[in-house]
This record gives sequence, C-alpha cells and structure tokens, in this order.
Amino acid sequence: MPRRNPLVIGHRGAPGYRPEHSRSSYDLALAMGVDAVEPDVVLSRDGVLVVRHENEISGTTDVADRIEFADRRTTKSIDGETLTGWFTEDFTWEELSTLRCRERLAEIRPASATFDDAQPVLRLRDVLDLVREGSREYGRRIGVVLELKHATYFASLGWNMGEVVAAELADAGWASGALPLTVESFESTVLFDLQERGLEASFIYLLESSGRPFDLLSADGKSALTYQQTAEPEGLDALAGRVDGISVDKRMILAPDKLGRLTGPTAVVSDAHARGLLVFTWTCRPENKFLARSVRTKGGAADFGDYEAEWAMIRDAEVDGVFVDHPDLGVSFFRR
Repeated sequence: MPRRNPLVIGHRGAPGYRPEHSRSSYDLALAMGVDAVEPDVVLSRDGVLVVRHENEISGTTDVADRIEFADRRTTKSIDGETLTGWFTEDFTWEELSTLRCRERLAEIRPASATFDDAQPVLRLRDVLDLVREGSREYGRRIGVVLELKHATYFASLGWNMGEVVAAELADAGWASGALPLTVESFESTVLFDLQERGLEASFIYLLESSGRPFDLLSADGKSALTYQQTAEPEGLDALAGRVDGISVDKRMILAPDKLGRLTGPTAVVSDAHARGLLVFTWTCRPENKFLARSVRTKGGAADFGDYEAEWAMIRDAEVDGVFVDHPDLGVSFFRR
C-alpha cells in the first residue's frame, strides 16, 4: 500500500457524487487521487462475489421496481437483525447483472441520484480489474481495501466466504502480494481463515462503536468480547500479531458527549500503535447529517458543516487511513 499518513480510501468509490459501488463511483474516486478504494462483497445464489454494501439490495438497486422479481421479496434474520426486502443470495449473478444501481441517500445526495438506473451492479472481479487499469492510467499504485460482509450468515447457507474470496483473488491476480490488497471484516474468523489459506494481504479488523461481532456471538454467546472491549488495551493485546490493524467507527476517536461536543481524541489510536497495529477510521463525510452536533452549521442535513474541525481531530490522532465519501475533499484535507 502506498505510504501516506493517512491513506485516503474511497469508501465504496466516491458515493458523495455517484451511487455507491457503481462503475462511475469507482472511476471518479481513482481520478480524484485516492490511495485505495473499498468494495464490500456479498454472495449470489451461484457463489459470485457481488459488490454491494449489504445483501439486502432494495435501497441500492432498482429491484423493487422489477415485476419479474416481485416474488423474491422476503423477510430474513441477518446477523440478528430482521430485514424485509430482496437479498443477493436469492438471485443468480445473471439475474443480478440486469439490475441497476441507485443512490441510497437520495434525500441527502440528490445530485448523485440523477445517475440512478444507468449503471449495472458490479462483481468483485470488475472492481479488481478497473483498479489495476486505473493504476496504469494514472501512473500510481492504487490499492483495494476489500470488506467481507456476513461471513457467518453465508456459512449457514453453505458458503465458505474465505474459500470463495481466496479463489477469486488468486484467479484475478490479486493474491500474491504483488498488488496492494487489504482485507477487512467485522468478523475475525474469516480474516484468520484467509491467513491460513496463505493470502498475501494486510488484514484489518473492523470495530463498531457498540455491540458484538456476530461470528463470536454465534459461537460464544454473551461471553464474546464486545467491540468496545476489543478496542481496550487488553483486547488490543490479543489482536497484536494476529491482524495488521483495526478500523474503528470515528466516534471511538472523537468521543462526542451528550451535547455532541467533541472530547477526543481518545487513546484508541495511540494504544493500538503501541502494539504495532495500524488504525483506520470510518467514515469522513462533510454533510451535517453525519457530523457531530457541535460542528454542524446552519442549513439542512445535506448542507456541508464544519467538517474540517472534525477531520482535524481525526488527522491529529495520527490515524493510518481514513474512509471518505468525497475523495476530492479527503485528498485535499488529509494531504496538506
């Protein structure tokens, strides 16, 4: 991975400007100068790695308007949460390839929504290929930060996500360490599985600001460590040497109080660094809706607030990577 502090990672491409995980979202992120892009992957019924933030796709595609798929609408429990909609694992890749991307946050990002229904859903292979091509076009090494979603859930359906991912990366030429690859997940078991398979990559453990990882909760119940406990010194001790780093919800660094005032940076970054762990954080967004209350400005949820005040605290905490929705803003700010 190219070494800048911090790495600027296009979160699902450039979703501040284009529907997330669409081809134009990734193309724009590369053009805006990111160090890496982050595709999320889930599985189709026939085992194809599909680039979607979630396996429930009613909010990010036109599937709900497709009469031929009306009978696929169903209710499922995904990682303990009950969801109703359309799920990738109920479609073949051939069927999913006919769907078109839509803006998930249309009220916040109406300009991005003007690109709705124009671009097909992508496979992981599509993103890997376009990043390789983009590296050649722009003359710099651009990485992929690959997020694996719902590995335990897909295992319950008979799919070993680690096996599928390892095979796809090898076939695409991304498994040998020659290209800058990072793999991340909220479930450590799939990361360890890929390590045992010999995948040459950096491995980052994602941490929410609350709750427990579903793989450990499924195995150990309420005795499983919470994400917060994992981010404490004793939890980080257990991760050192097992993974290359952690990626934390930005609130774990900013520590906003009940009035929305930023009280950080917390010790999580320095604690992790003391144990040889990298620290990434997500997600740096400029709109009022996503900022701590104390740095929101007058106007609506879609208006830009004083995002630089929030981002400055993240930068000054000396994180190693930031996920951004607006790559041009991220590159401009974090490379000053």
